[in-house]
Amino acid sequence: MLALVNSKNPETLVELREIPEPHPAPDHVLVEIRAFSLNRGELRVLATYPDWPPGQDAGGVVARAAADGSGPPVGTRVVAWADEGAWAQRVSVPTRRVAPLPDNVTFEAAATLPIAGMTALRALRIGGQILGRRVLVTGAAGGVGRFAVEMAARSGAIVTGVAASAERAMGLRGLGAEEIVDGIERASGPFDLILESAGGASLEAAAGLVAPDGVIVMYGNSSGQPAKIAFNAFRGGPRCRLYPFFVYESGQPFAPDLALLASLIGRGQLHPHIGLKTSWREATAALHALRNRQVNGKAVLLVD
Repeated sequence: MLALVNSKNPETLVELREIPEPHPAPDHVLVEIRAFSLNRGELRVLATYPDWPPGQDAGGVVARAAADGSGPPVGTRVVAWADEGAWAQRVSVPTRRVAPLPDNVTFEAAATLPIAGMTALRALRIGGQILGRRVLVTGAAGGVGRFAVEMAARSGAIVTGVAASAERAMGLRGLGAEEIVDGIERASGPFDLILESAGGASLEAAAGLVAPDGVIVMYGNSSGQPAKIAFNAFRGGPRCRLYPFFVYESGQPFAPDLALLASLIGRGQLHPHIGLKTSWREATAALHALRNRQVNGKAVLLVD
């Protein structure tokens, strides 16, 4: 079968190549991939581990059911979160990471959900009851950020989004953002919940914006910079929590939450923002666009 693999060339990044077919374990389904999405974290893994078979987020059709009887039957349209290897025509996925799709949810929309949608959903849950609470989302124009803004607003929160420019912020008010600022230093606290993805100076500023008993959920470090936070930085937010969040370690199974997210799309209550959609044969250009922050929301590639 065909798959995108690491070209070990910093200019092309990946190349389309014939590789062996996957051999699913008894509790895995074989998924025929129709669309997959790209994540910035995958760029870092590609650079660090050249032999890693890239790809995690996908939408497709079950081509072979799990031998142990778990999971959906052959022919089911699904959203799938693979451990690796989803930038391919077929991939083996644990049944605990696969959920059926409503008929009106496209494969492209499904492919946006696993890492970005699950990160937003489970990070927001850490904040507890957010009805009427103030929520700050950094990186609001990204894949996780847009999901977080919409889900927080739909849950009754008063949401402020941080986006680098007016162009990147387009559509955030339509998702429910009450306020949009172009830098965290322009946000007016305190906030009961802060979803922080930038790290560095942004995380330092978040420490001074959190409310008493509030929570800062750190789920990324897109700036690549370290943060220096002193005790006094939290003077305005006594009893607050600083919560490092890793979606991969947030509890299995993932299937029920993937099904929830897909159902929200199906009911028109969640709107994935696909800022780039193209053939997987254009993967190099798409990866460069993602790396250079030229994609608002998610980048989705079609396996044509």
